[in-house]
Amino acid sequence: MTIAERWLLPDGIEEILPPEAARIEALRRTLLDEYRVWGYDLLQPPIAEYLESLLTGVGHDLDLLTFKITDQLSGRLMGISTDRTQQVARMDAHSIPKLGVARYCYYGEVLHTKPIHLLSSRSPLQIGAELYGYSELDSEIEIASLMLTSLEKAGLKDITLDLGHVGIYQALVEKTELSKDLKAELFSLLRSRALPELTAWLEASSLPEHQKQWFISLPKMAGNVAQLTSWKAQFNLAPEELNDAFDSLVMVANVLNERFPEVNVHADLAELRDYNYHTGLVFSAFVPGFGQPIARGGRYDDTGSVFGRSRPATGFSSDLKVLAKLTATDWSEKAAILAPVSNDVDLIAAITQLRQQGERVIQLFPEQTQVEELGCDRALVNENGQWTVQLISQNGHN
Repeated sequence: MTIAERWLLPDGIEEILPPEAARIEALRRTLLDEYRVWGYDLLQPPIAEYLESLLTGVGHDLDLLTFKITDQLSGRLMGISTDRTQQVARMDAHSIPKLGVARYCYYGEVLHTKPIHLLSSRSPLQIGAELYGYSELDSEIEIASLMLTSLEKAGLKDITLDLGHVGIYQALVEKTELSKDLKAELFSLLRSRALPELTAWLEASSLPEHQKQWFISLPKMAGNVAQLTSWKAQFNLAPEELNDAFDSLVMVANVLNERFPEVNVHADLAELRDYNYHTGLVFSAFVPGFGQPIARGGRYDDTGSVFGRSRPATGFSSDLKVLAKLTATDWSEKAAILAPVSNDVDLIAAITQLRQQGERVIQLFPEQTQVEELGCDRALVNENGQWTVQLISQNGHN
């Protein structure tokens, strides 16, 4: 093994260096403080769990993203967390004795076997919030509002919010007589938006003509939320469940347009999620120059049923690495104060006082020469027995 091979990292696994690490940490504190004032309790799911707990009921996609390891104590298979939602569902069901509405937030690194898309890390720093125990639209509105507030707190501008409702696709596909395997093929084509392949697949299928038109039209229904009413009218012989889904989209879009007039609210009826556990309204946030969602969320009722406690739930998550990179030009570390190393009581007291005030004070060791690397623009200087802070340029420091 060469020296280079010893320090090369796997593709998609990054180390975080200064000042980016400080920027991410500052953003983490800002967002978690915001979630706290909204009433969300911080919890910390474990990095690994038994596979039976981690993957139960969440679909094939999350299984493919999960690293599997063998527990040397029990011999059972464990998985490294790839997404916190299922873990929070388990904790809500078994670890937290709340009977009514519960609000949780979390932060931590997760690990993926492969990138979700070309721009993603395999070790995202996931931050998010979950709301349990309430099934009405007010909960979706709160979660979507908190997500948009998070992005604004991060300093992002020109945000576009895409709203969708997986209940529309679910209601349509349940009216067909397709087998389980054929439903999976249709879902895959719609999710990937492979329109030529979708059209060919539908033409070759035995579906009635009006049902073929449902699924041909669905991917084209993306744009201004004002078109929702006209889109609904295009579903000939559609099931009644569609009315509730469309009404939900219209109501949520109207409220978010009013609360966040600077956000572009769009609708996308073919928005189908990779993890297969969403059951209702879903939403994704985008900004110019980044071709993937910077935050996403939605409803996933009954995820906790596999743990013995079925509860309505909705939430969102984002990758702090992505948020920090997109706001890098708006953040910088404050310059530090240089101080000598000494046992002088007055000097130690002066340094302590400055640090208590939030100043960054760095002590210069004897014979240390790389002063410019410390990022100091001021220095503690003893003049006439008094330690005072002065600009470095005024004191001859380089």
